[in-house]
Amino acid sequence: MTKTASGLYYQDTPAGTGNTAVSGNRLTVHYTGNLINGSTFDSSVGKAPFAFTLGGGNVIKGWDEGLAGMKVGGTRKLVIPPALAYGAIANGAIPASSILVFTVQLISIP
Repeated sequence: MTKTASGLYYQDTPAGTGNTAVSGNRLTVHYTGNLINGSTFDSSVGKAPFAFTLGGGNVIKGWDEGLAGMKVGGTRKLVIPPALAYGAIANGAIPASSILVFTVQLISIP
């Protein structure tokens, strides 16, 4: 896995071959979110894909940082430290100060 200066880890499994995601792009993804212990707290798999604007501040910072540079058709694993997720605040099924693990498939950049 590659570690960024902020402490986020990412790995493409596999890398895509389509367009590259940059800030300002509207991304459509499927994702599964897990706690570090492996328990799933959210997933779009089997539901409608999730769409958002990269860098728009509508998702956790770990997504804005971790999905930049990803290519359409790829799958990326993100290991996100609490500072880039929800910090010291619990959010639903996510305890405070949790490390989050996401598997994200980039479906399209319309």
